[in-house]
Amino acid sequence: MTWREVLDKTEAYLGAKGVPDPSVASELLAARLLKCGRGLLAGSLEKDVPERCLEAMRRGMARLVKGEPLQYVLGEWDFRSLTLGCDRRALIPRPETEELVTRVLAHLKSLDAENPFVVDVGTGTGAIILSIAHEFRRPAVLLGTDVSEDAISLAKENAERCGLSGRVRFAVADGLDDFDEPECIDVIVSNPPYIERSVCETLDPRVRDFEPRLALDGGASGLDFYDRYLADALNLLKPGGAVFFEIGENQGEALARMMEGYGFSNILVEKDFAGHDRYATGRLNG
Repeated sequence: MTWREVLDKTEAYLGAKGVPDPSVASELLAARLLKCGRGLLAGSLEKDVPERCLEAMRRGMARLVKGEPLQYVLGEWDFRSLTLGCDRRALIPRPETEELVTRVLAHLKSLDAENPFVVDVGTGTGAIILSIAHEFRRPAVLLGTDVSEDAISLAKENAERCGLSGRVRFAVADGLDDFDEPECIDVIVSNPPYIERSVCETLDPRVRDFEPRLALDGGASGLDFYDRYLADALNLLKPGGAVFFEIGENQGEALARMMEGYGFSNILVEKDFAGHDRYATGRLNG
């Protein structure tokens, strides 16, 4: 059986079972086994598929049909210019978060500070802080924290995978609780859990049943973690320091009021490419 035939059969089967984007899923499964980009599959379409690859395709298809996210089945996912290991230890990196990194990078490039200290709270796969490390070329102190030991283990693996172990540190920590020195941080960035607890059970099963609930549940209002982090930021940020958050699409106004109440200025709520409120930034008055 050729790769073309396998792809056709895989797409038809996944489509019949209701797997989203069956063509994309089948091509990415094949590309993973062929160790090539999806765009290079054409060069292998008429080649015979080894039995071991057929078995691997069947295993991947079975996992997808059971509802497991494609990213976990593949075991890796692209985020900006990095390819990160991706499994059930951490939330799947999403395209919206790539734009959060863009905003942090623009801010860092505008700073005169030497060795700015950036903390990514709730780092998960490490996607945010590793992308900053990869793209911000000046010296900096970069730290990713997460309450989950499993997530930190994955983030460290990704740092090694991307050749960034010497540039980023990771630590198990509950929010910003472990910091003792006041006015030590230049930038706090976070994509925290922001889904209202009552909504978590209504999520797509591929999210609800596979991604870690710890990374999804933002408490009764969805704003619990922002409240905690902003309170800690008052003591930990240097004068003029900044916070960068990813937020839920209905949380912009409430979060802007919360940030103002904590004394932040230059508060900005920005939309993602779908036109939803998605990013909130603010600076601590010096």
